Amino acid sequence: MNLSTNNVSVTLSGRQIVKDVSLRVMGNSFVGLLGPNGSGKTTLLKAVYRVLKPSAGMVCLNDADIQTLSYRETARRMGVISQFTVMNFDFTVEEIVLMGRAPHKTAFSRDTEEDYRIAEEALRRVDMLKFRDRSYNTLSGGEKQRILLARTLAQQVELLILDEPTNHLDIKYQIQIMDVVKSLGVGVLAALHDLNLTLLYCDYVYVLKDGRIVAHGRTEEVITESLIRQVYEVDCSVERHPKNGRLHVTFFSRL
Repeated sequence: MNLSTNNVSVTLSGRQIVKDVSLRVMGNSFVGLLGPNGSGKTTLLKAVYRVLKPSAGMVCLNDADIQTLSYRETARRMGVISQFTVMNFDFTVEEIVLMGRAPHKTAFSRDTEEDYRIAEEALRRVDMLKFRDRSYNTLSGGEKQRILLARTLAQQVELLILDEPTNHLDIKYQIQIMDVVKSLGVGVLAALHDLNLTLLYCDYVYVLKDGRIVAHGRTEEVITESLIRQVYEVDCSVERHPKNGRLHVTFFSRL
């Protein structure tokens, strides 16, 4: 599954938030979308997963304009984990995960043994199987995020769109979530804040500032001290860690 945005702009309340953005996620590449708060990352992702319609340009899945696809067809191909998901009804964890099977079923069809097997395996992969009978609304923010990933795993898609997937998670589960996503062998477009997690997991990155792409390329080539200073306005060093040989960002206080 290939994803592309072709000269996409998004205007909200008369203000252009995303400006002429073109990016690609090819095959099973893990692509990061970076930038400070207010740079347009979430707005761009919402245009990708059809919550917002671009004011200009086109979003394509395998060269097909996404606007020509049914929502069910889109959901069979693309899964989404957004920053904020509110459930107005009191579903159990297992019921939430089983919702991921909906794009593969007809209206009013019952959940099958295979659906339950897939949901159970998804919960196991995010270490939440023991919570299957708990009310979703009683969970912590981090636990909810892991359940939403399990729901997306049950969806069995070829492309994942993630908006801050490690939000609210402690470091153990940040790494677990990123490991699970990386192991799926699907295309990923993920908005991220943590540059060190980006360096660990992303093959390629796009950097947004004020709604425009200001840099893109292989992760280790893009995340440099000068780029961080330009985009995030902070001082840092970017050096190889002595234990794993990977680039690591250390930030400096100005106090």
